[in-house]
Amino acid sequence: MKSSGKKPSSKENQNLVRAARKAMTHAYAPYSHFRVGAAFLTSKGELFSGCNVENASYGLSNCAERTAIFAAIAQLGPKLNIRAVAVVNDQGVPCSPCGACRQVIYEFGPDATIFFQSANGWKESHITELLPEGFRLK
Repeated sequence: MKSSGKKPSSKENQNLVRAARKAMTHAYAPYSHFRVGAAFLTSKGELFSGCNVENASYGLSNCAERTAIFAAIAQLGPKLNIRAVAVVNDQGVPCSPCGACRQVIYEFGPDATIFFQSANGWKESHITELLPEGFRLK
């Protein structure tokens, strides 16, 4: 699952953010009222998106990033190669992927670029900056 190493273009970034915002509108967040959307681009140019889905048993909730990745695997199979991910929320507050999502992103995109809202506007980070000790069993 080697990445192409090609950073997404400005237009691809805009498309990712747009898709993440659209997905966010479908979030199920009756407990936190914190709606999150994520979208990612594969090395083949495919775009997938997802939203957070909460549950009364909080541990059974799922983040937007993992929802998108798991849906893509269900559709395409496990040979997924993520190039870039965008994450948005409806509060306009800093929101980078959580630790679990970082590890899942790394599994399928060890060279992925992540775009997210930070305290100083949009931030772009390589997945290894967000997860410096990520691991794969391959």
